[in-house]
Amino acid sequence: MSTPSVTTPSRWRALTHHHLFWPVAVLVALLLVNVPFTPDFFSIKMTDGHLYGSLVSIVLFGSPLILVAVGMTLVIATGGIDLSVGAVVAITGALTCSYISDQADQNALSGVFLAMGIGLVAAVVCGLWNGFLVARMGIQPIIATLIIMVAGRGVAQLITDGQIITINSEPYKLIGGGYWLTLPFSIFVVAAVVAVTVALTRRTALGLLVESVGGNAEASRLVGIRSMRIKIMVYMFCALCAGIAGLMISSNTSAADGNNAGLWIELDAILAVVIGGTSLLGGRFSIGGTVIGALVIQTLTTTIYTIGVPTQTNLVFKAVVVIVVCLLQSPKFRAKVFGAKGRGKTAAPAAPATPADAAPKMEVSR
Repeated sequence: MSTPSVTTPSRWRALTHHHLFWPVAVLVALLLVNVPFTPDFFSIKMTDGHLYGSLVSIVLFGSPLILVAVGMTLVIATGGIDLSVGAVVAITGALTCSYISDQADQNALSGVFLAMGIGLVAAVVCGLWNGFLVARMGIQPIIATLIIMVAGRGVAQLITDGQIITINSEPYKLIGGGYWLTLPFSIFVVAAVVAVTVALTRRTALGLLVESVGGNAEASRLVGIRSMRIKIMVYMFCALCAGIAGLMISSNTSAADGNNAGLWIELDAILAVVIGGTSLLGGRFSIGGTVIGALVIQTLTTTIYTIGVPTQTNLVFKAVVVIVVCLLQSPKFRAKVFGAKGRGKTAAPAAPATPADAAPKMEVSR
């Protein structure tokens, strides 16, 4: 007796239940919306040995957000949150540009590498501080990271003396605004960070440990998992990703702005993580989903400018799109909106009678 083949509706239902289906569908829809306003939106041109086009620009300008969102994913997977990444972006860019500007030769590779190292070490120290407050001191993550979110901006302002520090360093310009092998160099940096993160979390036990701590930190501790160490590590990694993003942002503009660099990037990163399907309650996470979520946010920003949404309403427009994406990802919402008619027409088959149901019922006389 042959087994029945899977019907097309069943395949479609399985496809729509995949956690990446709706983020990818929204990303494709946003890209297509731009075509009527920019007919050559999908065209990519080669100029002076560099690839240019709207798609390349989306990945280029979305690279810092992707990095911050990847680090935020692991923090959220442990049941925490990091509101300080924007301040870490500002501190890293301020320290790096400040050191480069003080050098007699701003194009010296040794000075540029040392400046980048100083900025990244400062970022990791910020992550260590966040992890210490959350894991060791037991402070709520939103409060612990709020400290650097507020104070870090002031530290960046102190480093720059409240001014915008401009530099003229070609080696440093490569990180966020340069090209390599016809593509923006930042794309290779993001690809390397994402690849290493996926390898560590999916090819080793680290990802399982992070999910275990996020699912139940106390139970993980009782079975021998060092949950405190895991939390400190993910906060340090998140800050490192934010530091690299800070290098990209300051490199792309050849300047450090302690007040505006990375402003509100933590909110976009959290949205990207949620759109990618990672729960804010902790536990299971998806790096691929986070990357797609960050591309959705950046594509949405590009679309806002392409279709000419007024500046005073672009945040409202952005919020509406994010709400739609989150609703489409909700199984309960899809069941109520798309599955109501189907459930009303088809009656569920009656369950077979059990021996207890089949037995005659005896009436009890009063």
